[in-house]
Amino acid sequence: MMRMRELTLSDATRVAEIEQELFAGDNPWSRDVFVAEFAQPYTFYVGAFEGDGPDGEETLVGYAGLAMLGPRDDPEFEVHTIGVDPAFQGRGIGRALMDQLVHAADMLDGPMFLEVRTDNAPAVGMYKSYGFFELAVRKNYYQPSGADAYSMMRHRRSERET
Repeated sequence: MMRMRELTLSDATRVAEIEQELFAGDNPWSRDVFVAEFAQPYTFYVGAFEGDGPDGEETLVGYAGLAMLGPRDDPEFEVHTIGVDPAFQGRGIGRALMDQLVHAADMLDGPMFLEVRTDNAPAVGMYKSYGFFELAVRKNYYQPSGADAYSMMRHRRSERET
């Protein structure tokens, strides 16, 4: 059974472990970076947890982070990260996490931005299904691999409804 909740400082080590596995060739964020991100008043990090171990233990299997930029009455949002443990991919966890981020941005009616590797077709497809579109290609964005990224945007809710 999957459960979602906002991430806390105690989750930073596990998030960094997944990050290291997913992004080993592209300078993954460390535990300390996640601790700093979780502490910011303008960020929202959510985790997906699986399991009902004998001690009621749950395992963090996915995470996503969103930052609010600009004033609250005219915000913009940037997806900082989203990742799912490879052993749990293909189960809709990434989509469930993205639902949380999109809902947060839509509540305050702000546009969303993100970068994604141009060769990550599953992620690009998921983002497009949420209404994101490509703004530009950022050459050699990911380091040290040198992989290119799409800069993508999703219009604010009020612009999509007109």
